[in-house]
Amino acid sequence: MSATGEALTPQEYIEHHLTHWGSGVDPNAFWSWHIDSLLFSVGLGVLFLWLFRSVGKKATTGVPGKLQCLIEMIVEFVDSSVKETFHGRNKLIAPLALTIFVWVFMMNFMDMIPVDWLPQVAALIAGDHNQHLRVVPTADLNVTFSLALGVFGLIIYYSIKIKGISGFVKELTLQPFNVKAMIPVNFVLESVTLIAKPISLALRLFGNLYAGELIFILIALMYGANVAIAALGVTLHLGWLIFHILVITLQAFIFMMLTIVYLSMAHEDH
Repeated sequence: MSATGEALTPQEYIEHHLTHWGSGVDPNAFWSWHIDSLLFSVGLGVLFLWLFRSVGKKATTGVPGKLQCLIEMIVEFVDSSVKETFHGRNKLIAPLALTIFVWVFMMNFMDMIPVDWLPQVAALIAGDHNQHLRVVPTADLNVTFSLALGVFGLIIYYSIKIKGISGFVKELTLQPFNVKAMIPVNFVLESVTLIAKPISLALRLFGNLYAGELIFILIALMYGANVAIAALGVTLHLGWLIFHILVITLQAFIFMMLTIVYLSMAHEDH
């Protein structure tokens, strides 16, 4: 509903659901604080830490409970993925991979909640029909770029730590053509490759989750039509829900695996 209590048009409905609860005049502006993205991403991160810590403290060597069994399966899956992909020696990589996989999956999973539920709760609490709330942090480009920039910082850090500043500079200037005359060309090519890593990480995750969120919004519009279209909407919603479970899991896995691969490359001393 609009601020006056009238029913929203389809265009207004879509715009409403794609607008962040922000701090600025324009909530979708780049420099505004997206309060909803911050709350849900930090809250899910805290939930992840609390859940895994509590299960770890109560873990038993006997027959595990269902939750302990699930978490052990996730930890073993991530651990085997790291061992197969990362060829260096670093105690940070496995915990980092686990954090990325579970945290990104939890943020992605917010897309499975019906699009109107939490925004309507927020509107009731705020007493404002026009209250905005987006609940999928990874559908926010600011969040995905923040994650990618964190990984990028680690890539630079370990590249310099393992190879030294001179080794890192040589890697940027003497590859792929090990000829001094080709140093400018090598630098441009390697710089583009290096910068493309965080950009591809951020845009891949954002694009898939933004598209998924938009499709759920479009399907939700069908519920306000006649009975036949509403029934079709239910069928489409169920089908997309089942397919989207694979999407959100795959995107979390891809983000984790690319992070491991990039950090493995950073540990290679040529």
